[in-house]
Amino acid sequence: MGSCWLLGIPSLWSRWGRLLTAPSGDISRLSIGISQGFLWHWAAHGWQSPQCPSCCPGCHEVERPQCNKELWVFFGRDFWGAERGLGEAEEGEQALCAPSPEVECKSARFAMLKEQCAVTGDVMAFDGSILFLPIQIPKVSVKARRKNNEEISINIQMTKILEPSSDLCIPFYNVVFRRVMKILNMSLVGRHFFDLPRSALTLEQLLHIWPGYAVSIRRKDGGLFLMVDAIHKIIRSDSVLSVMQTIHSQSQRTFQDECTKQLVGTVVMTRYNNRTYRVDDIDWDKTPKDTFTLASGQEISFVEYYSQTYGITIRELDQPLLVHKPKEKLLFPEGLGGAPSPPSPCWVFLVQEVMWEMIQSPQQHYRRLTSLLSRIRDTPDASRELERWGLCLDTDIYRGHILPVERINLRHRSFLPAEDLGWHREVTKEVPIAVISINSWLLMYPKRLQHLAKDLLVAMRSSCGAMGIQVGQPTVQELRDDRIETYVRTIQSSLGSQDKVQLLLCIIPGSRDDIYGAIKKLCCVQTPVPSQVINAQSLTGHPGKIRSVVQKVLLQINCKLGGQLWGVDIPLKQLMVVGMDIHHSRSQGMRSVIGFVASMNHTLTKWYSRVVFQMPHQEIADSLRLCLSQALKRFYELNHSLPMKIVVYRDGVSDPQLDTVLKYEVPQLQKSFHTFQNYQPSLVVVVVQKQLSTNFYCLAGEEFVSPPLGTVIDHSVTSSGWQDFFLLAHHSRQGCSVPTRYICMWNTANLSSEHLQRLTFKLCHLYWNWPGTVRVPAPCKYAHKLAFLVGQVLHHEPSAHLSEQLFFL
Repeated sequence: MGSCWLLGIPSLWSRWGRLLTAPSGDISRLSIGISQGFLWHWAAHGWQSPQCPSCCPGCHEVERPQCNKELWVFFGRDFWGAERGLGEAEEGEQALCAPSPEVECKSARFAMLKEQCAVTGDVMAFDGSILFLPIQIPKVSVKARRKNNEEISINIQMTKILEPSSDLCIPFYNVVFRRVMKILNMSLVGRHFFDLPRSALTLEQLLHIWPGYAVSIRRKDGGLFLMVDAIHKIIRSDSVLSVMQTIHSQSQRTFQDECTKQLVGTVVMTRYNNRTYRVDDIDWDKTPKDTFTLASGQEISFVEYYSQTYGITIRELDQPLLVHKPKEKLLFPEGLGGAPSPPSPCWVFLVQEVMWEMIQSPQQHYRRLTSLLSRIRDTPDASRELERWGLCLDTDIYRGHILPVERINLRHRSFLPAEDLGWHREVTKEVPIAVISINSWLLMYPKRLQHLAKDLLVAMRSSCGAMGIQVGQPTVQELRDDRIETYVRTIQSSLGSQDKVQLLLCIIPGSRDDIYGAIKKLCCVQTPVPSQVINAQSLTGHPGKIRSVVQKVLLQINCKLGGQLWGVDIPLKQLMVVGMDIHHSRSQGMRSVIGFVASMNHTLTKWYSRVVFQMPHQEIADSLRLCLSQALKRFYELNHSLPMKIVVYRDGVSDPQLDTVLKYEVPQLQKSFHTFQNYQPSLVVVVVQKQLSTNFYCLAGEEFVSPPLGTVIDHSVTSSGWQDFFLLAHHSRQGCSVPTRYICMWNTANLSSEHLQRLTFKLCHLYWNWPGTVRVPAPCKYAHKLAFLVGQVLHHEPSAHLSEQLFFL
């Protein structure tokens, strides 16, 4: 097993009476970098406590803490009116807000509290509701004034004393670093910071490109880490109102329907405070001239409210208002940016061009991260803000390791893949593990595509021999046109008249989702038969391109008919591997779909699949007992024995849902064992997370490049509460390499971390739709493809006759 050295994510440490994270033992060697940033230590160098001001009421009664051991947290009972406390679940301590009167604008709250430094001291951190101080002050009430001279009462009451090692300090760290980013003139938009002065206009001034950073502070095994990633945001430069006006000029009769279609479900951004909101509805009966009631009971119009609160003059008084839920909030389109792009191919192409240009190489990504460090270090106010709390940034290096290259097994030989872990050439010139001959099949195409159909047949016959696949003469159905009805009627009559059809192959003109959906519904639900749909555009071009397309089609067809392409060595015996993923439809009211795929043999080359429907956007599965029970029954029928080890890879779970999965999904899996008498296999449940901002890169000479595939990090940057690791299994063609995180939540098989990592890496080689490694284990990828097909196209459970074929590829 190889090794590498990692430059990791910024870590945070302090000398507040204890070391929160220790530096790595060997920092002289560096090969690989981790980035979601660059790992920086925050080191507290002798926290100098500010003196408690002499004007503080009751100051002589206050026992001053030792400033290198405790952090005093205060809660402002003042003007924002929501009930909120620090650590609500801990000891039940919670403060109530007493609005007198309420101030909704967060920036106004900051300004008012900043004026109270005579009471709070110069060193403080405030997140809009919670005030953090390095000194203790008694309960106090102070006065402030709005710009209109209205008097506001601010009540401040201590709620917690935080030890530096407490997780409740993490919000405080984030507040401090948020202030540092603000000093650097960064604007907070949603959860991320953007450098608006350095933004660029492109595409004839229609798009804004904002460079920025995603930053957060989290506790890991190695201590507190500052997570940083270099990001961009692309938004339209015109307002939502101008987009609505454009829609009105193009379709006056269906104006409201078109606006609803294009705007509802999108995310827009307020121009006055850069906040993002999802548009859930459009209220056509309300305008900015309408009134609403403030918390104080005062009736005020939207025009007056925005004028008084934000100094904004609304010019178009008859515009409808956009609705954000669940807590209804009305927004006026004139003050919103980030409107959705029109659904035209031209716009899609232009946006893709911009996104392509923004892809960063490891070296560029590294420079973006170090430039942020340099700006903090070289900006006196920013570095001083950290020093006021006794904090500074530091670097650290972590050691990782590289998993061995896996041997790929075909029918007649095995081989070690190339450095990029791809084997397209081998699988198109060698015989797969199991081949299914294509004897009884239908070929269907519109008459005008007759020449492409002939070219396809010629290419299939010339390519199939090397792969050991026999392709017989098809039954040809030439359609008079390319209407959906013509395809459907012809397929129904052809499948009804033929005794047994192995395969239906259809050529469709261009990217016709309607025709594709109709064919798949017929072949997957109503009349079960494996089907292959080919876009006519993919069969045009030079002969080499067509041959490559046909080779991939033949491999796909072999999988759909029950064939097996390649495998890897699996040392674990009596093993079943399960993959699960969930698909949520963007359409309102559409049910979510769970894809479930399980291995049916000991070499992990035969699969069983099924789907389960759930309530819309339901994340936690509630039908796993039925799925696994049926998979175990089928495994027993095929092998005359049951697996003694079951490893489940669960995709689509975020950190806040981990405890829920452990509490509700794992018991369902265990109950499925009761289907069989005296059956107690060992169970391993692994959560797969691929939506990460963490990047790996390797130092080669003086340049940063992508690290070798199989790189693993299983310490320091992992979570203290779980057994987890990061694995880079796939080759990234552009940009930085993003690993996948694996969290072992349940392990009664006593699989070591090394064995679990090796098994996971092996499974990343077994996705037959790509001759190379993929980012997640193959059963997860199969489950994703299955759930996507059912949720987006079929909307019904596929026929059970297809459950042992990879018909969804």
